[in-house]
Amino acid sequence: MSPLPRHVHLVEVGPRDGLQNEKQEIPAAVKIALVDRLTAAGFANIEVGAFVSPKWVPQMATSAEVFAGITRKPGVVYSALVPNMKGFEAALAAGADEVVIFGAASEAFSQKNINCSIAESVERFRPVAVAAKAHGKRLRAAVSCALGCPYQGEVPIEAVVEVVRRMADLGCDEIGIADTIGVGTPRRTSAVFEAAARVFPLGHLSGHFHDTYGQALANILACLELGVATFDTSVAGLGGCPYAKGATGNVATEDVLYMLHGMGIETGIDLDAVCAAGELISAALGRPPHSRVNRALAARKAA
Repeated sequence: MSPLPRHVHLVEVGPRDGLQNEKQEIPAAVKIALVDRLTAAGFANIEVGAFVSPKWVPQMATSAEVFAGITRKPGVVYSALVPNMKGFEAALAAGADEVVIFGAASEAFSQKNINCSIAESVERFRPVAVAAKAHGKRLRAAVSCALGCPYQGEVPIEAVVEVVRRMADLGCDEIGIADTIGVGTPRRTSAVFEAAARVFPLGHLSGHFHDTYGQALANILACLELGVATFDTSVAGLGGCPYAKGATGNVATEDVLYMLHGMGIETGIDLDAVCAAGELISAALGRPPHSRVNRALAARKAA
C-alpha cells in the first residue's frame, strides 16, 4: 500500500458526461453559468462538452456555443470529448485545450454501441491522436466498462490491460479507467488498476466511478491507497446510468471533496462553491442534487 496522495486532481465532468443523457433541453446559457461557477470553485480541468452527432447526443449540440461563452481562467484545462476527426476539428475550432477519446474494455459493449471491435474502435482514433499532438493539445483516453459490462457481465482484467496498452500506443497523456455501470468493488478495482499500471504509469492513470451500487467512494479510496491521484467527478451527481433505470450515475463531486478534505488531502477546490454550482444546475433540472453531502450541508444551513 502506497502512502496516500497529499494532493488529488479532480476532473469535473458534470457539464459533459453529467448532462449528456438529460432528456430536457438545457440552454447554453445555463451550461455556461455552470462552467463559470466550476472555474471559480477552483477546478484545474473541466469537461465542457462533446463534439458528437447531435442526432445521437442532442444535449451536446450547443458545445461550440458553450465553449465560446465561458470565461476562461489561465491554467485551467477545458476539455471536449471527440469521436472522430470531424469532432476533433470542431473541438480545435472551439479552442478546447484537451481532447478526450474513448474505447470499451468489453467486446460486447463495443459491438453493441459502435458496431466494431475494440481494436477497430481504438485504431479509429489514431488520426485524432496524431492531430492532437500536432496542434499541441493534451490527449486523454477513457476505457469504459473496465469493471463490468451490461451485456457480457464480468470483463477480464487482461482485456482492460490490452485497451490501456493500445491507448498508450496512441500517445495519450492520461488514461482513465471507468466503471461505466458502477458494479465494481474495492478489491477488484485495486486489481484492475495494479494490472493497468504494468503497461502505463500509475501517475498518469485516473479513475472514473459511477455510484450505481453505492461503491464509488470505496473504490476511490482503494485507488488512493495505490497512489492514484486523479479522478473524474460530477457536480451534484449529474448523470444517470442508462443501463440501470433510476440508478445514480457519476459519483458526486461534493461527496468526493468531503471525503478527501476530511482525510487531509488537498484539492484546491472550494466545497461550498461546488455545492452552490450543484444547486444551480439541479434547480435548472427541477430536482434536488443527487449529492448526499450537498443535501446534508443545505439542511444544516437551513437549520
